[in-house]
Amino acid sequence: MELHDLDMNLLVIFNQLLLDRRVSTAADSLGLTQPAVSNALKRLRGVLGDELFVRTYHGMQPTPYAEQLAEPVLQAMDTLRDALSRANTFDPSTSARTFRLVMTDIGEINLIPRLMDELARLAPGCVISTVRESQVGLNEDLQDGTVDLAIGLIPQLRAGFFQRRLMRQHYVCLCRKDHPATREAFTLDQFSAYGHVRVVAADTGHGEADVLMTRLGIKRSVRLEVPHFAAVGHILERTDLLATVPERFAAISREHFDLTALPHPVPFPEFSVNMLWHARYHRDPANRWLRQLIFDLFSEG
Repeated sequence: MELHDLDMNLLVIFNQLLLDRRVSTAADSLGLTQPAVSNALKRLRGVLGDELFVRTYHGMQPTPYAEQLAEPVLQAMDTLRDALSRANTFDPSTSARTFRLVMTDIGEINLIPRLMDELARLAPGCVISTVRESQVGLNEDLQDGTVDLAIGLIPQLRAGFFQRRLMRQHYVCLCRKDHPATREAFTLDQFSAYGHVRVVAADTGHGEADVLMTRLGIKRSVRLEVPHFAAVGHILERTDLLATVPERFAAISREHFDLTALPHPVPFPEFSVNMLWHARYHRDPANRWLRQLIFDLFSEG
């Protein structure tokens, strides 16, 4: 198919359907009637030879081909919008904007102190608000601007989102410095023999560590479950428990508690800590400024 065979207005509707996932909502967003959007989708399906969107209980879900088209179409829309619109500016030194970031308590421990130091210097009137969010709510909150950015080990959000990797991480085993496990070869058998504290993180990517151990048939004696990482250092310092944690969290914990980190005997894959945002705010000057600041501060290349 040649580009001149395609009505470019159809791509505008395709882009809006990617964002809204409902014909009626896309019609309202574009100021069109629902039949007009349905007709445009029918024409686009005919031109491209693909269903593009299929109806589900969760709205119109894109096909694999539509997902393949999503990023280049979104980028093209952003480029045109940027060229046709008057450029907005953001002055961090005078702004009083509140930025809302989705992250876990690990993200707060690892990133927030340094970020706040930079904000005090560059944007003294700006406020950071961190929130917790489930995977379902995160999609909607990033799309409607309730949340500016999401940072952490987050399962890949698909069409309509951008992401940028900040760092790669491995899991380690954390315990008190004079723990018996430090006096011998730390094998998988030793790992299973000791008691553990488990952070229940089902709504975050860290829950995948538990899933992998279950899949591999690795048994451990979980003696304590907690809903967050913040208390782990205090607990390990005064008990014989072990904890499976990201290496960066372990490094910070060792600075404040009498702890040591052991190479993990479970063959966990490396994971990425990413920064994610919705395509609607890809060109937003304030969002772009914050993204670049966070990337400059924390990216490990």
